[in-house]
Amino acid sequence: MSMPPAISRLVDALKCLPGVGSRTAERLAFHLLRAPDAEVTELAAAIEGLRASVTACSVCHTLTEQDPCGLCSDSSRDAARLLVVEQPRDVAAFEDAGWRGRYHVLLGHVNAMEGIEPGDLTLAHLVQRVAAGGIAEVIVATNPDYEGDATALHVQRALRDLDVSVTRIARGIASGSAIEYSNAAMLSDSLAGRADMDGVS
Repeated sequence: MSMPPAISRLVDALKCLPGVGSRTAERLAFHLLRAPDAEVTELAAAIEGLRASVTACSVCHTLTEQDPCGLCSDSSRDAARLLVVEQPRDVAAFEDAGWRGRYHVLLGHVNAMEGIEPGDLTLAHLVQRVAAGGIAEVIVATNPDYEGDATALHVQRALRDLDVSVTRIARGIASGSAIEYSNAAMLSDSLAGRADMDGVS
């Protein structure tokens, strides 16, 4: 027995979400059919408002509903230390770990297989921020995997002619894992044990 077109359309839409297969999409669709109207309406409004309200911060490129974001507007943060991460979700992870400096989000990582080049990232803006002065240390906190290592190398090379110390977070995080899945203690240890990148070529 085939499902009504409206349900099939919802199932197909839900399958586009990461980690959602056909069976999970069907369970979610039937849950929404049984859910109270207020719950479904709130979910629809939240999804619709997401694209309308959320934008990238013009300073650090994290996701925000105000520009500049609250992190960049906070004068109590250490403006001399800049933590470079791949994605906005990494900002949330380091906030939980207690980082009190500034951020720069690259919005991705270098991946030749997927055609993602350094120019596709916010690397040029990072260079502009550092060249403007006031930053003593750039801490590269890309993921400890092949793409993250390649991206870190591009960051180091882009900043090598500027008067700034470039360090990389320590390998307190398991190689091949993602920052977003690391707990606060692991991230805190990785920041404390960061290493200088001057010897990297």
